[in-house]
Amino acid sequence: MKRIDAHHHLWRYNAEEFDWINDEMRVLRGDFLPEELRSEMAAAHVDGTVAVQARQSLEETQWLLTQAAPASGILGVVGWLPLATPSLAQHLEEFSTDPLLKGVRHVVQAEPLGFLDGDAFNRGISLLKNTGLVYDILIFPQQIEEAIRFVDRHPQQSFVLDHIAKPRIAAGEIDLWSALIRELALRPHVACKISGMVTEADWVKWTAAQLQPYFEVVLEAFGPRRLMIGTDWPVLTVTCGYAEWWNTVEQWIAPLTDNERRQILGGTAERVYKL
Repeated sequence: MKRIDAHHHLWRYNAEEFDWINDEMRVLRGDFLPEELRSEMAAAHVDGTVAVQARQSLEETQWLLTQAAPASGILGVVGWLPLATPSLAQHLEEFSTDPLLKGVRHVVQAEPLGFLDGDAFNRGISLLKNTGLVYDILIFPQQIEEAIRFVDRHPQQSFVLDHIAKPRIAAGEIDLWSALIRELALRPHVACKISGMVTEADWVKWTAAQLQPYFEVVLEAFGPRRLMIGTDWPVLTVTCGYAEWWNTVEQWIAPLTDNERRQILGGTAERVYKL
């Protein structure tokens, strides 16, 4: 079965641009480049990946595209573009011609509530449907309701929910998140990444069994054809190894059929991002 890591990052570290990396996350204060990633991929038998923006800059989007190539194993990029600005059409014309740009993302989790209802941002999203680019949704649970309104405004746009919307696993909160996730998943143009879960749990005490109920919710809600595995490397390394995350998800999906496992491990990512 082809294995695609649908969500990881790359960066050259500097303290100013990565000020979100605090002392507790100091293992991330370094460069994480394709060479290091290839070593992790080989150990976990991963065939290809999707690199996702970590900074909101056109320079990073361009840099990620220069790092992506079949030889590197990086099959596509989810970059950042200024979606709420009048210059978006110009940037789309420039960047969408690169076949390795597969999607775009804005760090909505850092925005105030109601951001996804904004007129300018929605005008920008409406321009994506003619490019074939996916939009990755990065939100916290309290933003799921506006995300539902958001995707309803764009029924022809392909969306991917990152990190299962970051439920507060460490606090054991699941009921409200679960209800909202199930509502969001009723929209067939939304897929979901099984990623970012370990860093929402207790970094020291998390177990696969503790995380599994959250996985079961998204499996039932989205189904295997709209689920894809992502590692969130290198962020997950504050608490979990790269191959360890693959092994964890494979334990969860072991009872599924071969075809269902094939979708989660790579097929969904290939189809949604047109890798």
